[in-house]
Amino acid sequence: MWLPSAGDPRMSGRPDAVRRKWEVRRPADEGFPVCDRGTELKLVIPSPHDGGPDRLGSMIGLFWIEQDKVCLGAPPVEEDPGVFLSPAGVSVGEQTWLWKDVTDLQVLDVPVRSATVRWATRVTAVIAAALNFWGPDGPSMMTAVVHAQDERVETPVFSAAATAYAQREVDLSLGLLSHFVRGSASPSLLTQWWGESRPAAVLHSRDREAVLEGWLTPLM
Repeated sequence: MWLPSAGDPRMSGRPDAVRRKWEVRRPADEGFPVCDRGTELKLVIPSPHDGGPDRLGSMIGLFWIEQDKVCLGAPPVEEDPGVFLSPAGVSVGEQTWLWKDVTDLQVLDVPVRSATVRWATRVTAVIAAALNFWGPDGPSMMTAVVHAQDERVETPVFSAAATAYAQREVDLSLGLLSHFVRGSASPSLLTQWWGESRPAAVLHSRDREAVLEGWLTPLM
């Protein structure tokens, strides 16, 4: 089964569609110093599917986390199917696989930045889209690959990082994904964290790594 790939012509122009989906909420007494440490920035995602109020979420590694949803990469927009993770399994569009049937879950083409430029790219969340922090070509396109029984399903997902991820953040994320596949951990870890912490600001990469390490350490 094949879903549109990163090179699919139907995907052209999608970054503009992504930008239209986001807005920034910040305290009324704040200015607009986007990169200032401590600026309270939140991402608001329209929820056209359920008609409910706007939802808040947070990026941790390769995951986007909301109160009751976890997806790989940036949250999908418009007709993108998205790749969603739940305690029961993996969903891509209308298709769902139980974890017991999933043999591997990969994320390819992940943009990774070098450690030498890590300090220069601190604003690393989808919120950068609304602030035009992505490059002229928009967010990087990654590919999620689900291996389940005799199926191999590829689907494009946008990166949630403004420029690129730190290598350690990627490694920790992939490690956690492998635990989901093996059944030794559940995506409920992520939604539980969101419910308990609900971060009011964009976490820096080292803080996100610390969260990932907190999830992984008990599994070692």
